[in-house]
Amino acid sequence: MASVWLLGGGVVGRRVSRFLAPLQPTFLDPRQPSLNDVRPGDVALVASGGSHAKVAAELLHRQVSVVTAGDNLHDCRDLLELETVALSAGVPLVVGAAMSPGLSGLMVRSMVSALTACSEIHIAFHGTAGPSCARTYHRSLSGQSVFWHEGKMRSAPGGSGRELLWFPEPVGPRDCYLAEIASPLLLHRSVPEADRITVRRSARRRDRVTARLPMMRSPHSEGGLGALRVEVRGTDEAGRRRSLIQGVAEQVGTASAAVAAAFIETLLGGELPPGVTLAGDEHVAKLRVLDRVRQRGVRLQEYCGSPT
Repeated sequence: MASVWLLGGGVVGRRVSRFLAPLQPTFLDPRQPSLNDVRPGDVALVASGGSHAKVAAELLHRQVSVVTAGDNLHDCRDLLELETVALSAGVPLVVGAAMSPGLSGLMVRSMVSALTACSEIHIAFHGTAGPSCARTYHRSLSGQSVFWHEGKMRSAPGGSGRELLWFPEPVGPRDCYLAEIASPLLLHRSVPEADRITVRRSARRRDRVTARLPMMRSPHSEGGLGALRVEVRGTDEAGRRRSLIQGVAEQVGTASAAVAAAFIETLLGGELPPGVTLAGDEHVAKLRVLDRVRQRGVRLQEYCGSPT
């Protein structure tokens, strides 16, 4: 039977271990991973801080299926370039199996299937998981946010593009800003017909002001309640313009771990093809990965309009 290996003992890694307790996953030190016991056919989750591409490449060369849980733009670009490595090894590589990217892609695909044409995708999320996630959040507001607009991948300074967006209760309304996150890059690959793809994250004025400075204090061991908001715009069968909005209010670590665990199960079942797989890919929807996430207690909410 294939073994499950977890690189990263933070909030997400520990929660995945609990979700997959019957499989008895084994932790590896991501700083100096000893891969001597890892065998072809095994499955590994990379959920550590820092770059995932280097260790993912080494695992793929060993014919190990890999799931990565991260949102770093540059790292995800490097992971996408490992497609030929994964194909040569004959194993899958899942890129971006967290809250966003990850759960956001699964939700986008489920909503796109309800439309005849998709023109816009807008993602927003609130909160962080563990300390590594909090540091990434801090850096993302000072980087360059990428977004897809009318046939081109463009960029804007992180912390710009303010919008007041409503998340599911009890999180409620939050000011959200463009940030350096990989979601638009990955969603454009999964849903190339969309003309506009953006991602924003919530932030306070202090977060934006201090984003270009070192963190003033050590981050909490885990952030509070997080949230995700996904809006998809397009046309239905009658040619009418429609805007579909779904959301989640959940601990970021729990939602991310549920997504990662669901993908690990699909890999163990041999359900994914060799090469790169993203959460928003059409073939993922057929595997009911989103249903596996919901079975782990992540509750999706849908905006149905104000009562009249």
